[in-house]
Amino acid sequence: MHYHLEMGRLDGRVVAITGASAGIGRATAERVAAEGGAVVVSARREDLLGDLVAAIRGRGGRAIAVAADVTVEADADRLVAATIEAFGRLDVMICNAGFGYYGTVEETPPEVMQRMMDVNFMGTYYGARAAMPFFRAQGHGHLLLISSIVGRRGIPLMSGYSATKAAQAGFAESLRSELATTDIHVSAVYPVSTDTEYRAAMERDYGQSVSGLGPRQSVEHVAAAIVQCIRRPRAEVYPHSKSRALAVLNIVAPAFADRLVQKYGRKRTVGTPEFKSPDA
Repeated sequence: MHYHLEMGRLDGRVVAITGASAGIGRATAERVAAEGGAVVVSARREDLLGDLVAAIRGRGGRAIAVAADVTVEADADRLVAATIEAFGRLDVMICNAGFGYYGTVEETPPEVMQRMMDVNFMGTYYGARAAMPFFRAQGHGHLLLISSIVGRRGIPLMSGYSATKAAQAGFAESLRSELATTDIHVSAVYPVSTDTEYRAAMERDYGQSVSGLGPRQSVEHVAAAIVQCIRRPRAEVYPHSKSRALAVLNIVAPAFADRLVQKYGRKRTVGTPEFKSPDA
């Protein structure tokens, strides 16, 4: 039997989400809980997790919080163990935590690049590695990696962030091929620019204010696409449907895609790159 939900709600499903204190992670947790799923929300900002859990429970939902750092392998193991202890199972692991940096290669300090790789990719790897033994033992599961459209087509002045998101894409593709004959699903989600803390965090942590001309979407729109993927697992999810064309264009006409993303890419309007340790 293929393990996916035929009906509209997520009753009985147990979903763990990293980077859940704000943005896409928080919106997804709220949506999953509203549709009957149990959520385990994780991030470093324990106070925001507490507020989220209280809000979900106040609406009759089921939720617990696990304060954790995605760059610490033991924390990923603890997140999964707490999920099993609280709800007896883990059906979906959503690896969502991440942050970005805007600047040329020369402006990107090595410590920022390393931190992005640790949070955006290694955090995904640790989450997947912690969840997979439980998925195998129960014979089903679903791993969702929240990448970005820039993981399919890099954009100017975000080479480091694009590289980490492309790493997630390659990781997902490899896992899908390994698990193709099983009932363990792997999905990669490729949002376009989304109204989250992402830009505010870059301004707060690095003194960067960034704007752009490309398409935008709300966190609720992305969360709805993620929940739909939980219902019916898909290899790739493009919440902004037209953005899939950019990924295709990059394969068939990469030089044209170069000019296109340069025209519609993000612009740094104020501030200069400065490294501070992000509250990812």
